[in-house]
Amino acid sequence: MEAENQTEVSVFLLRGLSDDPELQPLLFGMFLSMYLVTVLGNLLIILAVSSDSHLHTPMYFFLSNLSFVDICFISTTVPKMLVNIQECSKGISYIECLIQVYFFMIFAGMDDFLLTVMAYDRFVAICHPLHYTVIMNPRLCVLLVLSCWLTLFWVSLIHILLVRQLTFCTGTEIPHFFCELAQILKAACSDTLINNICLYVATALLCVFPLTGILFSYSQIVSSLMRMSSSEGKYKAFSTCGSHLSVVCLFYGTSLGVYLTSAVTHSSQRSSIASVMYTVVTPMLNPFIYSLRNKEVKGALQRFLRRRKYLGKMLKGLQSTP
Repeated sequence: MEAENQTEVSVFLLRGLSDDPELQPLLFGMFLSMYLVTVLGNLLIILAVSSDSHLHTPMYFFLSNLSFVDICFISTTVPKMLVNIQECSKGISYIECLIQVYFFMIFAGMDDFLLTVMAYDRFVAICHPLHYTVIMNPRLCVLLVLSCWLTLFWVSLIHILLVRQLTFCTGTEIPHFFCELAQILKAACSDTLINNICLYVATALLCVFPLTGILFSYSQIVSSLMRMSSSEGKYKAFSTCGSHLSVVCLFYGTSLGVYLTSAVTHSSQRSSIASVMYTVVTPMLNPFIYSLRNKEVKGALQRFLRRRKYLGKMLKGLQSTP
């Protein structure tokens, strides 16, 4: 009973990226800038897609959901880190830590699932173009996204309930800049066998299966493209996959980099720095990849910004009218 009460009131210590006081202002400015760029960039994608009727298609419906998830994903970790740097504190309460783990798992999993769904969308568009509108109907698109959310809500909840059964010592230190499930399990004072088994199962569910689906979709796409006689047709078909493929490589490449860094080195600080790539850098770069490589998104953004500028001038003119 005493251990449980101790767990309820415990405060974890997040070691962060560096203990050097002189680096803290630099880290604060860098992460604040990346956070604002990520939120603004992904918000512009959402507004451009929702305001342009030409982009009311399954592919851009999934893209706007991905942008929303990326905003939530980075908002799960970076704001708390910025607050701790500003207050020269490393503490995070037990409840705050569990909430962070819960939402981090949901949004990281949603990134995986949405990238898989988007790969399936490209597979249907290229391999079954005549049936695309019938297969990828609005109802199916909504059901796919909802099923992803519901699956992750329950998977993450199971992990949190299992973590609630663990006991922790006072002053437990987590060698990371946010509460990561694997690090929390390592810091526990009680047996974590069941938790680790569930973590491996969740990793297979949230990483291996989606990646397998992406690889299968692209193998079918490449096979279909090889059967095309026209080089122009091949280029046009595959160009619609360019942005998605870049994001997939970035997300899984950085995630694999974090895993290999953790396996090769025992330095928790290096692992934390590597984690910045997929928790912060990837969500920040996604809008740039889709806006720079995709002419339709680029055009929609330009039209949206022009409309905003035109409305601003109209409002200014009305206000100046006596």
